[in-house]
Amino acid sequence: MVLAARNPMKSEGILPREVPVVDFSGERAEVAKVIVKACEEYGFFKVINHGISKEVIAKSEEAGFGFFGKPMVEKKVAVPAYGCKNIGVNGDMGEVEYLLLSATTDSIAHISKTISTDPLNLRKSLSAYTEAVKELACEILEVMAEGLGVPDTWVFSRLIRDGESDSVLRLNHYPPIINRDKDKSSQITKVGFGEHSDPQILTILRSNDVGGLQISLPDGVWIPVTPDPSAFYVNVGDVLQVMTNGRFVSVRRRAMTNSYKCRMSVAYFGAPPLHQTIVAPSVMVTPQRPSLFRPFTWAEYKKATYSLRLGDTRLQLFRNCKR
Repeated sequence: MVLAARNPMKSEGILPREVPVVDFSGERAEVAKVIVKACEEYGFFKVINHGISKEVIAKSEEAGFGFFGKPMVEKKVAVPAYGCKNIGVNGDMGEVEYLLLSATTDSIAHISKTISTDPLNLRKSLSAYTEAVKELACEILEVMAEGLGVPDTWVFSRLIRDGESDSVLRLNHYPPIINRDKDKSSQITKVGFGEHSDPQILTILRSNDVGGLQISLPDGVWIPVTPDPSAFYVNVGDVLQVMTNGRFVSVRRRAMTNSYKCRMSVAYFGAPPLHQTIVAPSVMVTPQRPSLFRPFTWAEYKKATYSLRLGDTRLQLFRNCKR
């Protein structure tokens, strides 16, 4: 089988630009309109007034920094949930260490007992955060469905609300790069987490006040995303691109590191159950816009994802051959 490799970037330009901002406290129809436009043009947007408390956010960040601040020997106790520099199993590397958890109460409770001297407090912090961002993800998906004119407004969120949802929570820590130059005043940046798209439905991302996240436009230009610890950033994933029949675009992104301050991000990846068949709702498929992708299960797509390198495209493998 020949695997589909990603097309080379046309350029590596950096273009400072503000990303779309969604005020989630606004009038619902207007919010839906802004979200749909952002997903069509960027596959990415920033959410403010999202309703998640500062306390829930602060405790999750404290839990993350508490874990990553441990000696390496203590962090390695959490393997395979913990990883350092290796990204996946196909040789991709980055300037990052991470903690990857299934977004379930049982998984969080288990890892809390493994890595913490205060497992109850850690479990409460991570569970509260996970439930809050999951609910935000579902609310956003329901507003999206309304904006797209889909009669069943739970068609996307139902897959995340399902008890067998394959959603995960990932904490990424990017330590400062050691500056070995004679001129210590110079700033060094490296790729912490390479270019990729998220295979799931939707990603809810938050970081501390350190920049590094960049998203890619179709012409290959990269947009640095200004950090805002009070906001969340939303990425369209591959599955949502399929379920909107290509109307929404799965954004490609990467994370850069620096030589002056560590960055930590927490990402919730909303995913369907493994057995779920991924197809676009009938309203998204018309004679003028036939189905772009063949039906497949999330298990099939996940397997394809893990068989490829981080930057490879995957959706090409599931394109509808009838087109």
